[in-house]
Amino acid sequence: MTEDNKKDQNLQQKDNQESLEQETSNSSENDINEEKTIEEKLKDTEEKLLRSLAEIENQRRRFEKEVRDAFEFGSFNFAKESLAILDNLERAKLAIKNDESLKKNKDLDKFLENIKIVEKDLVSIFERNRIKKIETNNKKFDPNFHQAMSEIEEDKVESGTIIQEIQAGYMLGDRLLRPALVGVAKKKEEKKEKK
Repeated sequence: MTEDNKKDQNLQQKDNQESLEQETSNSSENDINEEKTIEEKLKDTEEKLLRSLAEIENQRRRFEKEVRDAFEFGSFNFAKESLAILDNLERAKLAIKNDESLKKNKDLDKFLENIKIVEKDLVSIFERNRIKKIETNNKKFDPNFHQAMSEIEEDKVESGTIIQEIQAGYMLGDRLLRPALVGVAKKKEEKKEKK
C-alpha cells in the first residue's frame, strides 16, 4: 500500500468514526426527545382520563336529579288538573246553598254533608301527596303565590293585604301548582272638593 492510500484510509476511518459518534449523539438526543414526548403523552392521557371521569360523574348527578324530579313532580299535571274537582265541589256547595227551591228540600243538609265528606277526602289525598293549599287569610300579597284579581278599598287593614280569596291556590312540595286568585286591600282615596 502506498502512503497516499494509507492516508486516505486513515481519513476514511476518521470520517467513519466521526459519523458514528455523530449518529450516537443524535440517537441520544432522539431518545431524550422520545422520552419527553412519552411523558407529555402520559400527561395528556392522564388529563383526558380525569376529564372523562369528571364528565361521567356530572352525567351521573344529572341523571339522579332527573330521576328524583320525575318522582317528586311527575304527577304535576295530573295534580293541577285534579284541582278542578275540588273547585267544582266548592261551586256545587255554593249553588245548592243559594238556590231557593232547594232550600225547601228536607234532604238538602244530608246532601251538603255528603259533598263535604267527599271534599275532605279529596283534600286528605292531596295532603298525603304533598299538595297544600296556600294560606291567604289576612296575609300580605306575594306575587310568587298570589294573583291579584281586584283591589278593594278598605281602611281597616294595611294596603296590600289580601282580604278576599276568589280561588284557592296550591303548592306541590315547594313548587307552585296554581296561584291563589285574590282581592287586595287599598286605601280609600279622599275626594277633594274644588272651590
